[in-house]
Amino acid sequence: MALSIGVDVGGTKIAAGVVDEDGTVLATARRDSPATSREAIFTTIADVANELAAQYDVETIGVGAAGFTSSDRNTMVYGTNLDWTGARIADEISARTGKKVVVENDANAAGWAEARFGGGKGAKNVLVVTLGTGVGGAVIIDGRLVRGAAGFAAEIGHINIIPDGRPCGCGQRGCLERYASGTALGVNGWELAKFRPDYAARIIELSGGDQNKISGKAVTAAAREGDPAALECYARLGSSLGLGLADLCAVLDPEVIVLTGGLTEAGDILLDPVRKSFNEHLTAHSHRPEIPVVISSSGQEAGLIGAADLARQD
Repeated sequence: MALSIGVDVGGTKIAAGVVDEDGTVLATARRDSPATSREAIFTTIADVANELAAQYDVETIGVGAAGFTSSDRNTMVYGTNLDWTGARIADEISARTGKKVVVENDANAAGWAEARFGGGKGAKNVLVVTLGTGVGGAVIIDGRLVRGAAGFAAEIGHINIIPDGRPCGCGQRGCLERYASGTALGVNGWELAKFRPDYAARIIELSGGDQNKISGKAVTAAAREGDPAALECYARLGSSLGLGLADLCAVLDPEVIVLTGGLTEAGDILLDPVRKSFNEHLTAHSHRPEIPVVISSSGQEAGLIGAADLARQD
């Protein structure tokens, strides 16, 4: 069975694992991420991969990283949290390890793992949406990951759902991630606290009494207690996310939608309003097969599993 190493590169940590063809992680290794030095990043990735390659006979290495990766799966065209914009990552790591290396966008890598081995297993057409600080995702059509002409496909968080809405870091306004991310959940709580402080009293209390420190975590904690204001924050987020998912389904027609990321830890508090809004906005809803909206089952290692599997299949 061909083994591959997957490396999940983040702003604070670099995690790697040896992955078999069934998506099982056989061994892992981890380092702190030296985000300020490009050369140190390459060296650290190579070190963690070489540590695992010394224990297992691996053929390929997949590197999953945040940013816009080129269609040739070598270059980081624009890196969002590390100093490697323009770097030919695959060439650099291959030179240090002697292995074939493939670079993937981190959301694509995690999404591929979810489609292959997690909530989308068995389906050929899968939409994976990552809900964290922002919104990302992956699109799998007929069993193939959609990368697009430049390699920038599936930037799901930047479809527009509110014309001239909240400003987004991408330079546009009204993007989905400004209404459906963990950050957006905190903004919902802040808005309620600003205009209806008595109603949002529990959210404020869980934020240390400071309205300006309201976060998505505080809103979630209050929602788990059944706090009406916090549940309203989730209802607003779910309404926006359901609308965005319905718009995407009008184009992609997936068999299943898998939600992943930290926000999904809220479970049904998130799923119930999302599913309600999704079904209300889905085109030809009553005439098409059901499109289930489910929560990820791949866990925290999805990024390295997907990167490893995509490198093996290249």
